[in-house]
Amino acid sequence: MTQPPQPGFGAPEDPQGASPRPAQPPQGGPPTGPPPGYGYPQAGQPGQVPGYGHPQGPPPGYGYPQAGQPGPYQQQPGPYNQPGPYGHPGQPQYPGAPTPPPGKGPGSPFRGRTGAVVAASVAGLLLVGGGTYLALSDGGKKDAPVAAESGAATPAPSAAPGGGDEVDKGDGKGPGGGREQAEDLNAGRKDGESRVLFLTRNDVDLPRGGARVFGPWTVGDTVVKAMYREIAGYSVKDGSKKWSVPVATTVCSAPDAPSADGRIVFGIEDGLTEKAKCNDLQMVDLRTGKAGWKKSVPKPSGAFAALADYTLAISGGTLAVAGGSNSYGFSLADGRQLFGKPAGDCKPFAFAGGPKLIAAASCPTSDYKNPKQQLQGIDPATGKPRWTYDTPEGWEIDKVFSVTPLVVSIRQNEPKKWSILSLTDNGRLRATIQGGDDSYAPRCNGGAFVVFGQNLQGCTGVAADSRNFYMATDTGFGKANELVAFGLDTGKPVWRTEAPAEREMTPLRMEGGRVLVYMGARHDTGGTLATIAPTGGAPRTVLQNPASTARIESSFHSPRTAYADGRFFLASGRVSASNDEEELETKTLMGFGS
Repeated sequence: MTQPPQPGFGAPEDPQGASPRPAQPPQGGPPTGPPPGYGYPQAGQPGQVPGYGHPQGPPPGYGYPQAGQPGPYQQQPGPYNQPGPYGHPGQPQYPGAPTPPPGKGPGSPFRGRTGAVVAASVAGLLLVGGGTYLALSDGGKKDAPVAAESGAATPAPSAAPGGGDEVDKGDGKGPGGGREQAEDLNAGRKDGESRVLFLTRNDVDLPRGGARVFGPWTVGDTVVKAMYREIAGYSVKDGSKKWSVPVATTVCSAPDAPSADGRIVFGIEDGLTEKAKCNDLQMVDLRTGKAGWKKSVPKPSGAFAALADYTLAISGGTLAVAGGSNSYGFSLADGRQLFGKPAGDCKPFAFAGGPKLIAAASCPTSDYKNPKQQLQGIDPATGKPRWTYDTPEGWEIDKVFSVTPLVVSIRQNEPKKWSILSLTDNGRLRATIQGGDDSYAPRCNGGAFVVFGQNLQGCTGVAADSRNFYMATDTGFGKANELVAFGLDTGKPVWRTEAPAEREMTPLRMEGGRVLVYMGARHDTGGTLATIAPTGGAPRTVLQNPASTARIESSFHSPRTAYADGRFFLASGRVSASNDEEELETKTLMGFGS
């Protein structure tokens, strides 16, 4: 029986501050040597050297832990400093990072705060929830300025799976919702500030508890988001709805990004009852708004297979699907199954997509406290591993921060530790990131509630290029933080840049060879989009959003972002309200441009 990963935050260090033995992994490839169990991080060993945070020795077959409770699945605290889905409170803080190099006393290189994940109890087992929500700003008030609705737009016909042709006329009465007049929102704009392109409000009658938003993604002149029973594309220029793909049941999952040619596959619930599972797949071409093939994931095997929720990733022309011990690959073009569960002992439980396809796999073990896991570079056409990297015994694959270059977050549960590894394109260890005494808090939206599954992607607050990995410090609300660059070959800090006074920088990704960062709106200051050179230096402003709309910008709930062609988009990560009137006033998507 495989064991999915459990979120946890810390770093290879005893919670009381004692460090493990120094890391001594061979640089030529995955370690080989003594039998499983050798090389497990030893708490309480002082005198760590650079590379601390990675266990000593060549531990073959080392894998990942399921610690703390009997049975193969347990709930673990989440690592990303955000409350879990559905309003579950965050877990208390705990230190958990490797001690600094000699000469600095015990410390914590990634001392962030923890977040809770959702869990449920089925058949006496705790089922793990995998996602948290992105929170980049300081929260908003309901007294944001309200602008009038826009005039009519000229939408393109929609293409729904059932053949529906309902489109939005831009009058506030159609499926697109009331679109605010950009002119009104720009009335207080000052010289040098960006323009508000549009602001949309929710027009969907949602179920109790609201609904999660997937996206936004930009494809050409369209920005796309999905929520509840609709996938919709909006004009990047004025927010008018261009197309709509209604679905019969609820959208429940989505890959981190569409394919290079704009195709994506959504997970759709297979029914309308509370027992419905996220087992159906619906392909949509985001360039045209046309719905393509639809099919169900094959019925899985295994004792707890029916409980597994599937997470999705796209690489090239392949959709990779994984959950529990079951995994599949489908052709994006026609939905044809390309591969299924591999024949080997180690079974993928999650995939990360993009330029390459990466799998996180669980391997058989007789000790549930020290499960074994491995990273795999997967051939997207066949599902076969091109290389494998065995993770240290007692550690779990947490998140894939970057696929190219490959940067992976791992963690251990007992004692709680967290570490970040950089690997080569063929799965060899390059370095362990050395965070020193600072606290860091990558924010991972990761996906909706996941049972027996794990979202590997969806993290904000990190970025990487061919030389460096970038991560922002966590200094607390109202204090300027820093962006720190770590060398991928050494793991050591290369440079650090401080944010402007009382601003918090969050790296989003690389843009034109520079680090793209967002500083959320607060008080009477609009949000700022800026870039930082890969050699460091002061942030260079790309867009300075209007101070006059700062309250609106900061009021987005668990915001998600997208940037393309000089335009910045902010979407609510979840739409919910206490009553219907408030629900229809909820802001859902906002666009800024020069």
